Amino acid sequence: MKKIHIIALIIIAVAIGFIFTKSNEYSTYADFSTAMENENSEYHIVGRLNKSKPQIYDPIKDANIFEFYMVDEKGIESKVIYKGTKPDGFDQTEKIVVAGNYDKNHFHASTILMKCPSKYVDETKDVKG
Repeated sequence: MKKIHIIALIIIAVAIGFIFTKSNEYSTYADFSTAMENENSEYHIVGRLNKSKPQIYDPIKDANIFEFYMVDEKGIESKVIYKGTKPDGFDQTEKIVVAGNYDKNHFHASTILMKCPSKYVDETKDVKG
């Protein structure tokens, strides 16, 4: 076996080892109950905004704290605390994906992704045929 082949095998082995040791740090999609059970792990939670509960955002007091209530896809509700500004169009969003971890009684989000309502309406529904 040539030296280049041995070096390539060593590099591949090190890369595989690195991936396996870091794999527990990658976040996965889950629900709030899974996040509650594993407080030190990061998860992506998909859900919708609970519009009947208050949102707390006071940019004059602290522009980097935004709190709201979210219901995941299994119907479990949790308070979400985001250390950042309230995203534009947040109140009109259809779905929310928050990434972060559970700590005590709240989900602490490091990022918020939103699926905004569609700007386009299916016009074929209104056509009489």
